Amino acid sequence: MEKKKSINVWITGLTSLFTDISSEMVYPIISLYIKALGGGAAVLGLIEGLAESTASLLKVFSGAIADKVGKRKPLAISGYSLSAIGKFLFYLARNWAWVLAGRVVDRIGKGTRTAPRDALIAESIDTSRRGRAFGLHRSMDTAGAVIGILAAYFILRYLNPYKGDLSAMIPSFRTIILLSLIPALIGVVILFFAVETGTGKKQRKLPLHWKAFKTFDVKLQTVLIIAFVFTLGNSSNQFILLRAVEPDLGFNPANVILLYLLYNIVYMMVSYPSGRLSDSVGRKPLIVVGFLTYGITYFIIALWPWLIWLAMVVYGLYSGMTEGVMKAFISELSPQDKRATVLGLYATIEGIGLLPASLIAGWLWASFGHSAPFFFGGATGVLASLLLLVFI
Repeated sequence: MEKKKSINVWITGLTSLFTDISSEMVYPIISLYIKALGGGAAVLGLIEGLAESTASLLKVFSGAIADKVGKRKPLAISGYSLSAIGKFLFYLARNWAWVLAGRVVDRIGKGTRTAPRDALIAESIDTSRRGRAFGLHRSMDTAGAVIGILAAYFILRYLNPYKGDLSAMIPSFRTIILLSLIPALIGVVILFFAVETGTGKKQRKLPLHWKAFKTFDVKLQTVLIIAFVFTLGNSSNQFILLRAVEPDLGFNPANVILLYLLYNIVYMMVSYPSGRLSDSVGRKPLIVVGFLTYGITYFIIALWPWLIWLAMVVYGLYSGMTEGVMKAFISELSPQDKRATVLGLYATIEGIGLLPASLIAGWLWASFGHSAPFFFGGATGVLASLLLLVFI
């Protein structure tokens, strides 16, 4: 049975691959789409903060529900389906409010699927190989991102070359969004072939209350608190892409997509080796270095913005070293009967921090200039790295 369950690592990986082809065809053009529809940095901060935080509140509930009903697949499938619906709302957008609605629905989908999917992965593989399992999943996820970004780049470059007017690009943006629905639906279909890992036993109560947090191991509590501190400076990636199109850097929409592609290529290449390395040397060293690397990324953009290409390479190193490894770390610190709940709580903590993080970034940008949010993000990355090093 364990061998049969291990196929879930590949099934969830393929689902994420196709879903990320869809998502990353759309993601690098969102800030440009919002700007073309009349929004600015403050609107972007509002949209990204509300979308990520509102949806992320669902992650802990989704994980708790998955533990209560004893099943993982139904919620995961529902979440991936909602994300496809959110992208269709992008296509219908006539102003930035539609983009906000689409982002919220899309992120609600992510909030619904993340915890049960991660529990599905964790329960399909033994502890000694869990780091590489999450690393493989992140690599496949990011491989989809690379394919999606390349697709968006070539469509945008050859369908309607940029001539200085973003509003003229709106039809091209909508074409990309419409085409992105195809891989999104393929990803949903693939997930139906996953093997359920839940016990099928229903719990009488929803395992979600403050007392439950207090019963967690102190190490787990501390890691979750540090993750929240880090997230306060981890504003939306859209601010990096928006920085690239500022007059002093002057990237055109196609080159912004290539910038984001570079980040994802590095992310993809680093994820699986980092997961394997964490199985050997432990999770903490990679996470500490990863948080520090995040801080360096943001300081580069703040101080030497013309090195933004280099910053995206460093940023890819951060994501590859921490994303999968952090989930493996959290899953190992979690009580077995509350694993999906804790993974959902971790995702929710990240999401709750994204609202103030993106609002703060938008306010800093508008009040003190485009370097300010990157100084703030760099400082929180270094702080989180030090806290993890000292207290874990």
